Amino acid sequence: MLGFFKKGLSKTADAIRTVIPKRKTRLTKEELEDILLESDVHYDLIEKILSEIPYSEVTREQLASKLLACFNWTYYDEKAFVSPKVQLIIGVNGAGKTTTIAKLSQKYLNEGKSVMLGAADTFRAAAIEQLTRWAEKIGVPIVATQQGHDPSAVAFDAIASAKAKNLDHVIIDTAGRLHTQTNLANELKKIVRICDKAHPGSPHEKILILDGTQGNSAIDQARAFNEMISIDGIIITKLDGTAKGGSVFSIAFALEIPILYIGIGEKPEDLLAFDKREFVNDFLDAIYTEEER
Repeated sequence: MLGFFKKGLSKTADAIRTVIPKRKTRLTKEELEDILLESDVHYDLIEKILSEIPYSEVTREQLASKLLACFNWTYYDEKAFVSPKVQLIIGVNGAGKTTTIAKLSQKYLNEGKSVMLGAADTFRAAAIEQLTRWAEKIGVPIVATQQGHDPSAVAFDAIASAKAKNLDHVIIDTAGRLHTQTNLANELKKIVRICDKAHPGSPHEKILILDGTQGNSAIDQARAFNEMISIDGIIITKLDGTAKGGSVFSIAFALEIPILYIGIGEKPEDLLAFDKREFVNDFLDAIYTEEER
């Protein structure tokens, strides 16, 4: 994992260097404001951070404590469950849901676990085809149907099949965009109800996929999904392709939902369990010199 978080923040570090070409041991608040804005930390959060530091120049340690505090309410405590563990994957089209499902599946396979996929995004034929190709590529079974069929039925059948085969995980894709937000909310709520009927207590995790290249604009999107069905965790994708790495602080602070993984590439190993301390340290490495550690 050496350097993987840094890989995910490389473009953010490049953006920071346009503000301060050379790293420093201390930053004025004006410099810090410019750096955080450039990396897409929300302005209200920047104001809060700066107002809580009572010095004209800011050290690495002082900023680190404030950035870590953004994650104070995002602790994840995995719920007890009876196998199979059912995960509902949610997010708008283009956020990277299908690729993330494949990465999660490969992660579980590498851990010696068995996986069943459910192609419950029946709104788009392309979504069914793409997930089916991934299932074939990584060698996991999938329950799929035709475009337009009831996605709740797909979820039910996937869970029932996994239970019959004594599998460990069920990962269910969902539609990211329907004709109206009301349609989407009603469909997701129905899928949640049907999952519970198929396997009481499920889905055990409702995971929202956010496109890291959207930065702070993803916050309103996340709030909307959270109001629909109450999100348990977030996976941020495409972090390696954006200079908006600082938005991770804003997302965590604004939503108070655990960040479970970040995606920094297309390969299965490019899905990393989120570590807030490693993330903060790598972010600060782009700003401060070593002396202030």
